[in-house]
Amino acid sequence: MSYAMTVRLSAPFAPTVERVRTALKDQGFGVLTEIDMRSTLRDKLGVDMAEYVILGACNPALAHRAVQADPAIGLLLPCNVVVRADGADSTVVQAMDPQVMVQLSDAPELPAIADEAAGRLREALATLPA
Repeated sequence: MSYAMTVRLSAPFAPTVERVRTALKDQGFGVLTEIDMRSTLRDKLGVDMAEYVILGACNPALAHRAVQADPAIGLLLPCNVVVRADGADSTVVQAMDPQVMVQLSDAPELPAIADEAAGRLREALATLPA
């Protein structure tokens, strides 16, 4: 099983990040965290890399249901969405497939929650190339 849902766009990095935020919001996700990997690695290790952010996306209703089903599932939340530059005018957007949670938990309620989360993330990604 692949652990990522991936979309490649012929678009620059910065506007793509904003489009991803909007697409996630439209599907009921808020961005709880943002990690700027490029800046962090430059500051901590003195290395340079292409633009790369990790957005910690959360749909509160789905997160609540998941934690009710399996309190330890919070270890896998929020859903990470990576936006990374891939050349001058190309960007890759990847979302962790929530089905990964199902493989790590025996909670019987979790597959339906993961299905809904995966569907919403796929819908968000599907709007990006437009």
